[in-house]
Amino acid sequence: MSGSGTRKPRGLCRPHGACATSGSCEVGRRGRWGLAASEDVAESRRGGAFPVGVIGPGTGSGAWRRSAAGAVAPGGTSRSSWVRLVWGCEHNECKPASSHRASLWAASAWISGIPTVWLWRAANAWSSSFSVWRLQWSAARISAASPSTRPSASQPFIPGTAPTPVSQPATFQQYGPPPTSAQQLTNHMAGMQIGSSTSAPPPAGLGYGPPTSVPPTSGSFTATGSGLYTSYSSSQGPPPVTMTHGLPPTSLSQGLSLAQPAFSGPPLSAQRLPQAPGFVPPPCSTGIGPSSYPPTTGAPRPSTMQGSQLPGQALTGLPTSQPNHVSSPPPHPSMSGPAMTGLQGPPPPTHPSQSGYQMQQNGSFGQVRGPQPNYGGAYPGTPNYGSQPAPPPPPKRLDPDSIPSPIQVIEDDRNNRGSEPFITGVRGQVPPLVTTNFLVKDQGNASPRYIRCTSYNIPCTSDMAKQSQVPLAAVIKPLAMLPTDETPPYLVDHGEPGPIRCNRCKAYMCPFMQFIEGGRRFQCCFCSCVTEVPPHYFQHLDHTGKRVDFYDRPELSLGSYEFLATVSYCKNNKFPNPPAFIFMIDVSYNAVKSGLVRLICEELKSLLDYMPREGNMEESAIRVGFVTYNKVLHFYNVKSSLAQPQMMVVSDVADMFVPLLDGFLVNVNESRTVIVSLLDQIPEMFADTRETETVFAPVIQAGMEALKAAECAGKLFIFHTSLPIAEAPGKLKNRDDRKLINTDKEKTLFQPQTSFYSNLAKDCVAQGCCVDLFLFPNQYLDVATLGVVPYQTGGTIYKYAYFQLETDQERFLNDLRKDVQKEVGFDAVMRVRTSTGIRATDFFGAFYMSNTTDVELAGLDCDKTITVEFRHDDKLSEDSGALLQCALLYTNCAGQRRLRIHNLSLNCCTQLADLYRNCETDTLINFLAKFAYRGVLNNPVKTVRDTLINQCAQILACYRKNCASPSSAGQLILPECMKLLPVYLNCVLKSDVLQPGAEVTTDDRAYIRQLVSSMDVAETNVFFYPRLLPLTKVDVDSDTLPAAIRNSEERLSKGDMYLLENGLNIFVWVGVNVQQGLIQNLFGVSSFNHISSTLNTLPVLENPFSKRVRSIIDMFQAQRSRYMKLIIVKQEDKLEMLFKHFLVEDKSMSGGASYVDFLCHMHKEIRQLLS
Repeated sequence: MSGSGTRKPRGLCRPHGACATSGSCEVGRRGRWGLAASEDVAESRRGGAFPVGVIGPGTGSGAWRRSAAGAVAPGGTSRSSWVRLVWGCEHNECKPASSHRASLWAASAWISGIPTVWLWRAANAWSSSFSVWRLQWSAARISAASPSTRPSASQPFIPGTAPTPVSQPATFQQYGPPPTSAQQLTNHMAGMQIGSSTSAPPPAGLGYGPPTSVPPTSGSFTATGSGLYTSYSSSQGPPPVTMTHGLPPTSLSQGLSLAQPAFSGPPLSAQRLPQAPGFVPPPCSTGIGPSSYPPTTGAPRPSTMQGSQLPGQALTGLPTSQPNHVSSPPPHPSMSGPAMTGLQGPPPPTHPSQSGYQMQQNGSFGQVRGPQPNYGGAYPGTPNYGSQPAPPPPPKRLDPDSIPSPIQVIEDDRNNRGSEPFITGVRGQVPPLVTTNFLVKDQGNASPRYIRCTSYNIPCTSDMAKQSQVPLAAVIKPLAMLPTDETPPYLVDHGEPGPIRCNRCKAYMCPFMQFIEGGRRFQCCFCSCVTEVPPHYFQHLDHTGKRVDFYDRPELSLGSYEFLATVSYCKNNKFPNPPAFIFMIDVSYNAVKSGLVRLICEELKSLLDYMPREGNMEESAIRVGFVTYNKVLHFYNVKSSLAQPQMMVVSDVADMFVPLLDGFLVNVNESRTVIVSLLDQIPEMFADTRETETVFAPVIQAGMEALKAAECAGKLFIFHTSLPIAEAPGKLKNRDDRKLINTDKEKTLFQPQTSFYSNLAKDCVAQGCCVDLFLFPNQYLDVATLGVVPYQTGGTIYKYAYFQLETDQERFLNDLRKDVQKEVGFDAVMRVRTSTGIRATDFFGAFYMSNTTDVELAGLDCDKTITVEFRHDDKLSEDSGALLQCALLYTNCAGQRRLRIHNLSLNCCTQLADLYRNCETDTLINFLAKFAYRGVLNNPVKTVRDTLINQCAQILACYRKNCASPSSAGQLILPECMKLLPVYLNCVLKSDVLQPGAEVTTDDRAYIRQLVSSMDVAETNVFFYPRLLPLTKVDVDSDTLPAAIRNSEERLSKGDMYLLENGLNIFVWVGVNVQQGLIQNLFGVSSFNHISSTLNTLPVLENPFSKRVRSIIDMFQAQRSRYMKLIIVKQEDKLEMLFKHFLVEDKSMSGGASYVDFLCHMHKEIRQLLS
């Protein structure tokens, strides 16, 4: 190839040493991860000549000499075999060779008419703030005796891949056609290994078998390309091991190189080295196939070659490229040289005399060889005269260790921010991650346990917000439970006048109000209106303008507090009665025969003593009532004066009414004897029932009418087993149809099949009737419809499919106990006020809204969140910032009307970099998941998925364009605060709602959709990216947990046991080679084969290991709002497929991309946006 001019590739350094010692290279100021690309070499190749003045490190001073042609040639080598090296840092300035021992170089054969083979190496560009791994490119001329033409072996001609003319401007390179998929992009990433200076032979036993049929590596990404490797003649010696042989794209300069964060801790020689991607290209525009390249000898195939198979290839044995192969990862070659601490570049280059490079058998450079034992089919260098083209070998896969790790980010945050308390007095301060244990000290802003924001620095203008595409949202948990070492909100009683408020916007008194005129007036921080201070509230100001009672009043000094509401805040200007609980039990055939009815009745006898009570009250003020039902409803009179309970049957379910008032809702202690008698009799009364049909809507109507008659709010606990097909209002039909999945009608599966339940929910909210629903289905139940009332009343759904006493009893009873005992606010209304410039525009969660501002909740418990999205309606000021105030009016379990107030102040910015620097990825994912899960109600699932991917790409592309320093267009740059956005977003995209597997039912998807909609940030974090701990690393003498590992099967070892939790289930995975002593200590059996997969609790054994593992499980259970079912998974057992579903960094069975594939796909999307 030749060009019309000579051009210097962008990103290559000039040898003037400007950044030799200062460390001022712009690469170090980015604060981001990077994946580097290939346009540097592609451009130099198109130019036809190499840039003048590039230099390369050698074995010593004067080891390199400049040739007559302007190249750098190693001393002592012949003119026919010379290498030209290119190295440098980001901004075309470089250190002198003496300080660039760890710099990058690469080489390529450059002989007219002979295909080019590209070699890679990564270098570490460093400054005082962080490091970035970059890939640089170069070319070399290597003479070889080889046929100049050979038939193409594996790659067809792809048109339109001719090199771009050299006249193209350097700043806007014209690229060839982009990859058609993320998998194709992955295939461009074969052949590079970062930072190793000795080579290890391939692990024994990990061979590739003959080609056969294998599905693509990713559901929606197809694989193309092949991996080729070059060798060196004896005169050249082996390459530095940091160069792994691979082929760069010729028609597509789309490389990805990974930017690693700063290394710290142990010497690099002791760490597992990051492995970066190599590239496997499409064919060049001349149509020369891979077989045109000379065969290779003399260099070993890299031991780290693990990749996805192409269609038409299969593996025998257990290939390393299969993510589902459970074994210890193959050992990485260790790094030689001095130990390094902190952030340093790669070690000096390895000299040819160093050991570690095993020559391949059979021959010298240029010899035609037979099939390799570890390759499928013919080696690409083998001529295929008259034979079928052999399939290409598997491409090299990007090493997951070299891309952002959630585990590392979580661990770093714990180490950096877990030891100091989080003091809320600073405006716009980003809190520690939800995975970090930290103490909060309220000094004027609400605790992050109550409010978390997607960003703590809001753009000043709407244009800036639209440009960034970062959603501005807050996840609010108004009644969150605090740790015992933190103080709950103080209760403020202003007496009959009630709380002090702004006259105009009605915002409540808070620390941001400004007192003026000696304290006689205050200026509202939300609307700037000036309001008179009531005489009883007046106080003088000190020399700073603060009231002298500032620290004595919670509403002036704290971010969260409560006001005692006056009668004007109550319905009908009347203080409410204490709430009531009504237990409504399905007594149809399925419920009775499964033992469920008897189980519920037995549990309620003791559970009634643990109902919530306020403060130091001796007993709960909550009254209780009981109803049973199948096709008809049975009400029970349990008045304390009765000797036996009385049953009243209502069979006219079309016009529901409550047949009794006195004796239905009673005080537990007063009527205990009658209640216990009733609970003893119910299982016996219906023991012989043959009634299989049930009603559902009339049950809710009955409970609501009972609360209305008692003039109180309350909660219905409904235990239901089947689709309500009996003739009654709200009757449903079986509409389950999996054929609708992946069609435009799929959204109907998430919608209620009738509007009846939406109208019923509206009536329930007006009455303050909250519904908690416990479902026990053996078949389709239509959760999408039955869940409407619990969802819109602020209630909760629990689902126990195929309920069995032996395996599900403990989970159900624990859920019921937590649900009955948890703190709940009844008949609640929530409003979010904001300072001028932004306003709340959208709300997500389990609630009802009759207008655009008030969130109405029949009930709100301590686990529920309301997510609020904000938009600009005016410009904001950097000086004043932005303010949020959440006010929740509710009735507590004692019947007291209260106002809970949470305040939060945020910064405002005019620079996008400040926005990206103060984002919170966990909260962002929480919002995006809720946004997507609501979107499936009205849009095809594919549209929702595409919208998520596009928004994420726009967020990252905006950062790249406006905040990152100039760099190669093929480099993926992630903001430091958002480097986990791709991996977490991929988990959302692969979730059962957006990409269900074959085993996921329609009810499961509707259940998960409603469940996630009111989750807090900590719950969505572990739900989408489960926590995985190696149990064999547990220290029985310490309370600390073992370090978590990443959610990939490659991380599992046959000799270990692992614990995985996702908020709904806990799995204990046992490898086949676990030591018998550990099995004996944990399960009480002698061998792996004797472990029972039906265990739902670990046996209580008196040994330190058993006690420690059970204490870890108990701790996890206490952290979650639901009791997690324990599932024992033995390796190679049928339950292992369920366990693998939660290894979210791997490709999913339903076609979801692996983390590596998705990162490449995101890179492609970003590049398309930037171009």
